[in-house]
Amino acid sequence: QVQLVESGGGLVQAGGSLRLSCAASGRTLSRYCMAWFRQAPGKEREFVAAITWNGGSTYYADSVKGRFTISRDNAKNTVYLQMNSLKPEDTDVYYCAAARAYGLVREVANFDSWGQGTQVTVSS
Repeated sequence: QVQLVESGGGLVQAGGSLRLSCAASGRTLSRYCMAWFRQAPGKEREFVAAITWNGGSTYYADSVKGRFTISRDNAKNTVYLQMNSLKPEDTDVYYCAAARAYGLVREVANFDSWGQGTQVTVSS
């Protein structure tokens, strides 16, 4: 497994931006599909965005398409989530996840490494 640590969360006003980072250790990320999920208390973990091992393909949930951008820097073993035009409904704990796969993976069950999460709060 790879160890993941998220950072960059915080409190922002609606319409603002945040950039989340996910730093990996233990193994190189170059063989992993990486993704971001989010979860509110009492709700299921929700897929946000995913990126293939080489950054060649990305996929987004409809709710964030056009506002969020996932990217990765394999040399730095880091994955990013740029979040623009934030809305109050984007308020959640955001989790970084890794799946040993060359293609795009979106299902929670297929990810075997998770970070501890970072809180994002968007005020109206």
